[in-house]
Amino acid sequence: MELQHIELENLKPAAINVRKTGAKDVSDLLPSIKALGLLQPLLVRRNCEGYEIVAGQRRFHALQELEATGEKPDPVPCIIMREGDDAKAIEASLAENVARLPMEEIDQYRAFAALVKQGKCIEDIASEFGITERLVRQRLAIANLLPPILTAYRRQDITATTVRLLTMATKKQQKAWLALYKDKNDHAPLGYQLKSWLFGGAQILVSNALFDPATCKGGIVTDLFGDESYFDDSEQFWALQNAAIAQARQAYLDDGWEDVILLDIGEYFPAYDYVDTPKERGGKVYVRISESGEVTFYEGQLSRKEIKRREKAASGETEQTIQRPEITKAMQNYLSLHRHAAVRAELLQHPAIALRLAVAQIIAGSELWSVQADPQKANSDRIAESLAANAGQERISNERKEILKLLDIEAHSSETLVPRKNDWHICRDLPAILAKLLSLSDEQVMRVLAFSVAECLPCGSALVETLGKLLSVDMASFMQADEVFFDLLKDKEAVNAMVSEVAGKSTVEANITATAKVQKKIISDCLNGTRKPKTANWQPRYMDFPMRSYTKRGGIAAIEQWEATKRHFS
Repeated sequence: MELQHIELENLKPAAINVRKTGAKDVSDLLPSIKALGLLQPLLVRRNCEGYEIVAGQRRFHALQELEATGEKPDPVPCIIMREGDDAKAIEASLAENVARLPMEEIDQYRAFAALVKQGKCIEDIASEFGITERLVRQRLAIANLLPPILTAYRRQDITATTVRLLTMATKKQQKAWLALYKDKNDHAPLGYQLKSWLFGGAQILVSNALFDPATCKGGIVTDLFGDESYFDDSEQFWALQNAAIAQARQAYLDDGWEDVILLDIGEYFPAYDYVDTPKERGGKVYVRISESGEVTFYEGQLSRKEIKRREKAASGETEQTIQRPEITKAMQNYLSLHRHAAVRAELLQHPAIALRLAVAQIIAGSELWSVQADPQKANSDRIAESLAANAGQERISNERKEILKLLDIEAHSSETLVPRKNDWHICRDLPAILAKLLSLSDEQVMRVLAFSVAECLPCGSALVETLGKLLSVDMASFMQADEVFFDLLKDKEAVNAMVSEVAGKSTVEANITATAKVQKKIISDCLNGTRKPKTANWQPRYMDFPMRSYTKRGGIAAIEQWEATKRHFS
């Protein structure tokens, strides 16, 4: 299984997991999720539209309710099932792991911090509790808070939102905020107002400068009622501050530090995920720069992940590192949209390729195509055995073998070309199928298309009745009324009418009081040659296209479907 964070909009309940009642009663979950976030991941599996939820539907609805109130949720922690995974076992294990977690953020932080001191990394802690690395990082970030802030949170004097924002504040900013908080004559920003206070382009303090303030050509504003002075020209400040940062970086390198890493302005340094490491053992210097110009140098730091990698390298183990992507997600979106628009427009000029692409997506599916073969589900083994004797089934089976061979697809004899609803373990290779179709003639492609559409024809639908009429399908060419048919035939009035059709009026009059069983035996005898039939090659009206009935009582779906659609094909 694989643990990922997935956007809420890309999740939907699986049809097999939809509760009939109670699924959306999430009042008991909302307070916990609002305060602590989602602790237990959802259990999902991939489908053509994103991900469907196998377990965790109520947690999903709780997140939807929070979103409806205007609180945009973080990407949702999800465990993605693989083929063969036992959903119930995984969900039970997750519930057991989460049950071991302390139920308050600060207690969780202390539990995780204790494990960090024991040498465990973020990944180890997440794995032990069956939670996401993101959640572990969020809790460990509390280590950055000053004790009085933790005390205020414990007393519920400040909210979880305020605490989470303060974890991103520098120690200097936290002290300034605490001073405001404790001052009865002043007001400390809380909640999302705090975000603007921390990152909204506050005035730049002269004390934040790494350079001599006298060298700044701009003015300096002094607070007559306070102890601080401010630069009045932020552009001048940043030009001098950047030069000073560059000089400081070079000084560290000249002093023998392995690397000096400048974080982006406003980027948080997760000290909990780093270990104090001396220069001689490869420690690095990290430089944090706040929006207000404050610069913090974290000397002698090495990430726990890097330490593990070095330990493995020293023992002869190798590990493939994940490189930072060349482009951002926003750039990826920009390029994807423009390339998509161009390819769509060009495809209009190539209908032959569009045809092959459509066939490939019918067979393999894609992000926007979800087509399923009809499962041909029989209500009993006897009906299934009767269906197997239908000549149409044999013809379809033989054609399937030829089509699979034509497309170079290896498949089990029980598989359909187009996967059925519950064949989630079958994955057709869309690019490979498209490439093969491009090498086939139009005649061959149309053959594959006809078969694919036939496999996806929904049983018991109006389409079957419509096509049966349009194609003049003769059921006698495929099957005869068999023993199963007569066992399922229960209506005495219909049986009487059939006896009249196949054996004649005199026979039905002679057996008018006979049981349905006796009358059905008469019909069978006429069909197998024991009795001489009135009509050769007789087929019950139920086998006609369009279907016909023997009574006026109605209630036959196939007849009703044709009556509703025939006006379109007259």
